[in-house]
Amino acid sequence: MLHPSVRPCLGFAACSGTGKTTLLLELIPRLVAAGLRLGLAKHSHHALDLDRTGKDSQRLRMAGAAQVVVAAPRRLARIEACGRNLAECLALLARAPAAPDLILVEGWKHAPIPRLELHRPALGQPLLAPADPLILAVACDAPPHTPAGVPLLPLGDADAIAACVLGWLAAGRLG
Repeated sequence: MLHPSVRPCLGFAACSGTGKTTLLLELIPRLVAAGLRLGLAKHSHHALDLDRTGKDSQRLRMAGAAQVVVAAPRRLARIEACGRNLAECLALLARAPAAPDLILVEGWKHAPIPRLELHRPALGQPLLAPADPLILAVACDAPPHTPAGVPLLPLGDADAIAACVLGWLAAGRLG
């Protein structure tokens, strides 16, 4: 598991195109309605550069600033050069002034955190659950052969998934 000072977290693991973001868009409002303050760490395979060439933030970073924070009336962005280290992302979210009760993690499907696996058998990808003890359940659109003891959830039922997430959080099973 990751460093214990990090808030409880739950990963959403699946191959690209399975529907992680779609599920999170449905799940987040339900968890917020249940009273949770959420943080989210999203992994991307694409380069991310919020400060455009020629803008002050980019020029300051290129001049040697290790980190640049850009503040606007309704948004704050922190820009820094770093790798794809999930532990750093989670620690950053946990240290936020309004630290979240739960951090949702999209991607990083092999990270050492509890995860919900999303699976669509029609995509032809193997299940991660048989070999991964950190997968708490599989959310699927058609019943696969899941290992004994791994709960199966309907992928299209955000209410059922939210209920499981809230249950895992209450039971202390999330990181």
